[in-house]
Amino acid sequence: MPLGLLALISTDFSFWRTLTLFFTQAALVTFGSAYAVLPYVAQVSVENLHWLTQGQMLDGLALGETTPGPLIMVLAFVGFMGGYTHFGGSLAAGSLGLLTTTYYTFLPCFVFILVGAPLIERTQHNLPLKAVLSIITAAVVGVILNLAVYLGQAVLFPSGLLRLGALHWPSLLWILLSLVALYRMKVNMILWIGVSALAGLLYYLGTSINI
Repeated sequence: MPLGLLALISTDFSFWRTLTLFFTQAALVTFGSAYAVLPYVAQVSVENLHWLTQGQMLDGLALGETTPGPLIMVLAFVGFMGGYTHFGGSLAAGSLGLLTTTYYTFLPCFVFILVGAPLIERTQHNLPLKAVLSIITAAVVGVILNLAVYLGQAVLFPSGLLRLGALHWPSLLWILLSLVALYRMKVNMILWIGVSALAGLLYYLGTSINI
């Protein structure tokens, strides 16, 4: 129904068709947590569809990590940026993209739950199926590692050039400090996120003043 409504009211239905099919497909073919979904969405939306830049995708992930709610809602940010960018900076189109993305991301999930729940209950003691799912779990770990590499590259090499001269040293230093704080000193992660946000703000203000 939403797709049919968009066909009636929109002057550029091809964009909305692409958006709805893309996020429905993302919900159907990705397994695991939000960290397993985001690499696919990030690469397609940034490199193929050009809805947002790699840096903006990183901003969306940071925003998702610092707000309540599931991380999968970063997809709503991607949908907003898609509508906003495609329609020349329109907040209305961006908001509609956000709502449409949310609807079509969660629609397949609810279908799976309502239709597949009885079937899932019957597979509790199915050993061959459990073996298959364990392989999928291993693949999800690899996908999450891919996300870490993808986003780490955006942080450490913001210019996109993978060479030592393009390395962003303050980011590398903060990554090392974070590893020590979180794994050696056992600092609370929520507290460290706040500290990191403050450090980033101070760094931004400092570089802005220098400029």
